[in-house]
Amino acid sequence: MTLTLTVLGTASPHPAPGRPCSGYLVSGGGARVWVDAGPGTFGEVQRHTDPARLDAVWISHLHADHSADLLAALYAFAYGGLTPPAPVPVYAPAGCAERIAGFLGHPDPAPLAAVFDFRDLYDGHEARHGGLRLTSRAVAHDAEAYGLRVEGGGAVLAYSGDSGPCPALGELAGSADLLLCEADTDRHAGGGAPVHLTPEDAGRLARDAGVRRLLVTHVGPGLTREDATRRAAAVYGGRTDTAYEGDVHRLAN
Repeated sequence: MTLTLTVLGTASPHPAPGRPCSGYLVSGGGARVWVDAGPGTFGEVQRHTDPARLDAVWISHLHADHSADLLAALYAFAYGGLTPPAPVPVYAPAGCAERIAGFLGHPDPAPLAAVFDFRDLYDGHEARHGGLRLTSRAVAHDAEAYGLRVEGGGAVLAYSGDSGPCPALGELAGSADLLLCEADTDRHAGGGAPVHLTPEDAGRLARDAGVRRLLVTHVGPGLTREDATRRAAAVYGGRTDTAYEGDVHRLAN
């Protein structure tokens, strides 16, 4: 099998024309997993697969730029004729179902169970879909947040989610074929633990974890994607690419 990453969106902290917020489609071994549901990414999912055939959704954290398009998917599944054959598992931090229900004005999230099967993430959480194994680790952010390691067919994809430097990122990324890594901030401000990575942090993580390739994403408004990639590459020293919407990256061991 080939493990495939399709870039749906990369923007931070809000979508731009032609550039949705964070979202990716990971496929392989007969499974399709939508990783992060930033605004605009549900439309992009539909460019690449039938959303009713998704095997799971995985949400790194509940900030809107990573989760808001769960609402779009809910409307599509419940009212738009894209109903999946069974409720789609949604792996997300605790409280995700209640947040979606609250937006709809419902005090009880139970009605959402017709289309979404919410399952709380925790540090070390594992799930299997088809030939894919998904392992989640808690990372350093200003909300409950997780990074992801996807293994399938002998290949490994690591995803930082949103995080400051922390040991869990190195564990997730160890010897990965591709590290999909945020580089949101130009520099760390003083006065608290970092909650995002600089390009240099991303390059250092890739270098120290021994990854084969670094893909820079989720670049904030203080940087350009190209400059962030250049800065990360200078530290990493290996192949470093920029994540662009619509790009497809195929990983083989």
